[in-house]
Amino acid sequence: MQRNKFHTLAANPSVGHERIMERFKPETDLIKSALGSVQNAASSSDFDLNPDQPLIDVTKLRDAAVLIPIIPGQNGLEVVFTKRSTAMRNHPGQISFPGGKQDSTDTSFQHTALREAEEEIGLAQTDVKMIGALPKHVTVTSFLVRPYVGLIPADFSPVLRTGEVAEVFSAPLDHLLDPTNYLIEGRMWQGQKRQYFTVPYGPYYIWGATARMLRMFADIMEVNHAH
Repeated sequence: MQRNKFHTLAANPSVGHERIMERFKPETDLIKSALGSVQNAASSSDFDLNPDQPLIDVTKLRDAAVLIPIIPGQNGLEVVFTKRSTAMRNHPGQISFPGGKQDSTDTSFQHTALREAEEEIGLAQTDVKMIGALPKHVTVTSFLVRPYVGLIPADFSPVLRTGEVAEVFSAPLDHLLDPTNYLIEGRMWQGQKRQYFTVPYGPYYIWGATARMLRMFADIMEVNHAH
């Protein structure tokens, strides 16, 4: 295991977790309410911006789950991400949420997300307060992903899984929930031009399935705020 200094977080460690979360209760209650309104919403997909390309056989989708960890920061709520090791065979160097495919020993998809987060970044499962979930997401690599949203303590100190996670960082939730921060870009993949969402933040290039799920999150919050 490798420890990683969480430079981006500056919450005052002398202030108790409950007091910190009370400060953000209006925002977290709004998120919880918004996510509760989309429990039966249609899935998002890596194909949303590529409707002319053949869809994946849904009978061959593999189950997976991710955790979208929200943490109190000095200037507001932030989302925690991982940057995958360049040594990984799949998606080397890409930015993602903690998570992965479901194991046969997992008791639920939520358990999958929590177990993977604990294995990848040392986040204790008991330290996560779940507040909802986004609609399922279908990836171009044939995964059916369940994205769960959970609150984590401000004093969380990541322990990185050696060889799998190269870095842990956070980005402001306000930045990620602003639809104007999203771009649509494209590149060739398996002989076809594919378009995808990106939501850059500083030196971090967040794109693909991660950005698509975040854009869904932003859209849900925007609709809820309008009402």
